[in-house]
Amino acid sequence: MVSGGSLGLVFGLGGCKSTPKHLLPVSEDAQERLADNGVMAGSPLYVRVFKKEEEMELWLHSPYGYVPFKTYKICSWSGGLGPKLKTGDKQAPEGFYMVSASQMNPNSKYHLSFNLGYPNAYDRAHRRTGAHLMVHGGCRSAGCYAITDEQVQEIFSLARDSFKQGERQFPVHAFPFRMTKENMKAHKAHKWYDFWVNLKQGYDHFERHRRPPVVGVKNKRYVFFNSESAVPEQFRISAASGRDHNQPRLVSGWGVKAR
Repeated sequence: MVSGGSLGLVFGLGGCKSTPKHLLPVSEDAQERLADNGVMAGSPLYVRVFKKEEEMELWLHSPYGYVPFKTYKICSWSGGLGPKLKTGDKQAPEGFYMVSASQMNPNSKYHLSFNLGYPNAYDRAHRRTGAHLMVHGGCRSAGCYAITDEQVQEIFSLARDSFKQGERQFPVHAFPFRMTKENMKAHKAHKWYDFWVNLKQGYDHFERHRRPPVVGVKNKRYVFFNSESAVPEQFRISAASGRDHNQPRLVSGWGVKAR
C-alpha cells in the first residue's frame, strides 16, 4: 500500500544514478502504439478485466473517444467467478473501481502495483471486507490480478504520465467474463446472475458509447451516468454527509472528491 507521503516516489526522484523502475519512461513500443492510435502521452486510461478469459484490456482516450491500446494475458487470479465477500476468501473482486495516484505502489514486492480500491461504495454497502487487492506483476495471486512485470510496468508508466497531466483517477472494471448475451444466458442458473445483470449495465454503457460511465451506488446497486455533470445532487450531498454507506455514493479513488 502507498501512503500519502509516498506520492513523491510516483512523480519524481532526483540525484539517482539509475532510473527507478516506477520512473522509467514509456517503452518505445508503447510510444509507437500511442502514435499509431493518435493518442497523446498522458491521456486518460481505462482498464477492463475479464476473469474467465484471463484478459486485461487497456483503453486510452483519443480525439475520437477511447481506443483499444493493448490486451494483456492475466497470469493468475484466485478464487472463482463471483465477487469478493470477505477478508481471507482469496477471491479476486468483481465490480467497478477507481484508481487515484495514492493507490499506485512503486515499492511493490511484485515489481509494481496499483490498488483497485476494494472495498468500494458498493462493497461497503453490502458489508464486504478485505484490503490490499491489487493489479501487480510477478504472475502470482492470492486475491489479486497478476500480470507480468513488463505488462504492469507499461500500465504503471502510462497511468503515472496521465496523473502528471492532471487526471485524478482512472477506472478499472472487473467482470466475470465478457458480458455478451450468449455468456449471460450460459450463466443464468449461477447464484451471482442477478449481480452480473447489474454489472452488465455498466459493460453495455461502454460498449454503446465507447467511454466509461460515471459509476455510483444507490439502494445497494450500481447506477451509471454519462458524465459527472449528469450525476444527481443527492450523490454529492450524501458524499459529504458522513459514513452512512446506505446513502447514494459515487465510486471514487482514494482521496478523490466529487466535483
